[in-house]
Amino acid sequence: MLTRRSMLASLAATAALPAMGRAQPVPVPAPASAKAAEKISVDARPVPAFDTRDPSRTRFGSLQYRSGLVLTSSYRDFGGISALRLDDKGERFVALSDKGMWFTGKITYGGAIMTGLVDVEAAPILGADGKPLEARGWYDSEALALEDGIAYVGFERVHQIVKFDFARDGVYARGEPIPQPIGMRRLPDNKSLESLVLVSREKFKSSPLAGMLLAISERGLDSAGNIQCWIIGGKAPATFGIRRTLKYDISDAAQLPSGDLLLLERKFSLFGDTGIRIRRIPLAAVVPNAVLDGATILEADLGYEIDNFEGIDTHETEHGETVITLISDNNFSMLQRTLLMQFTLIE
Repeated sequence: MLTRRSMLASLAATAALPAMGRAQPVPVPAPASAKAAEKISVDARPVPAFDTRDPSRTRFGSLQYRSGLVLTSSYRDFGGISALRLDDKGERFVALSDKGMWFTGKITYGGAIMTGLVDVEAAPILGADGKPLEARGWYDSEALALEDGIAYVGFERVHQIVKFDFARDGVYARGEPIPQPIGMRRLPDNKSLESLVLVSREKFKSSPLAGMLLAISERGLDSAGNIQCWIIGGKAPATFGIRRTLKYDISDAAQLPSGDLLLLERKFSLFGDTGIRIRRIPLAAVVPNAVLDGATILEADLGYEIDNFEGIDTHETEHGETVITLISDNNFSMLQRTLLMQFTLIE
């Protein structure tokens, strides 16, 4: 079975998957109405330290700072990155912008240090008719799950989840909306679907959540003030909640190799109460009707090199280290940055 990680090694679906004994996918031509993927150049400036007050410090909670980059491009639509998924090596990536765009490419390294991005391409996210979804008003693409060759994209404002056969068609895949769970359409327009996690059937076959899609809102609150979430893919969609604390909203989620969930959170205030947080929640705790909380493994305020972090993913190095990658959404503003940062998880 194709996994997200092996599939990412052939992002454009033009090369055979590197798996012995598995059927090789047949490249599918782009739909006649689709705009071709565009090669773009991205510049990278290193961020040598995470703590601006003490550049020599590298340990932050349960994380060790590895490296960071400030990303810029002359390509007009670069930015607004709201989700990121990586391959097994932490090199090949698929990202979303909140203008309805795919970005694909490769992170380069010098040892354990990120040095830049290469082979970057941009392409519009397509609907079932082969036309960009942005043209029908489905542009606020905020959430991405990519596993077993299937991609799911969550759109705010319209509260829709769209499914793509990414292993077969890459960025030319045509999206098909999946049925909305009850209650999802009542989410706040700009605090709607923000995180999607597809629990791999291959990796977590013993989990009752194997093959299920977890959909997490940014700040869609239930009557008790908990953040609303859904389990999709069983006989019927189920709901669960995540406790909202200290005014943090959820901006993305990812799985550790163990299966545990990492929740990326942020808060913003004109009066200075601004920061990011990462919480860890055991996968086994995700059951229908549960209200979940988790240990904080990182919390940082404006004294650190943070911005509007909206994407998180994990991978393991050849030395067995678990690396957490974060990316920020600059909102296409000259006052904000696209930051790409990596930390090592210290268990």
